[in-house]
Amino acid sequence: MALWDSVTDYIGGVSTSNLLVGAAAVVLAPVVVPAVLTGIRPIAKTVLKGGIYVYDTVGEMVSEVGEGASDLVAEARSEMTASAATRSGA
Repeated sequence: MALWDSVTDYIGGVSTSNLLVGAAAVVLAPVVVPAVLTGIRPIAKTVLKGGIYVYDTVGEMVSEVGEGASDLVAEARSEMTASAATRSGA
């Protein structure tokens, strides 16, 4: 019986406030969670817009660098061909 008394004393003491907080959370969660999610939605959208902008900008930069590298390769090949033609013709 001493164990049962100590358990009921514990429940009556500290846990009562914890139980009340838990019950309030269960009751208020269906109201509070959608409201919080509604508030977070514009922030999430802004973050996504920023990510899309960065993705597009980096893609354009990589494309431009690729075009520049392609032009350099074409120029180098052209010079190599001209140099080889000069050597074989001379």
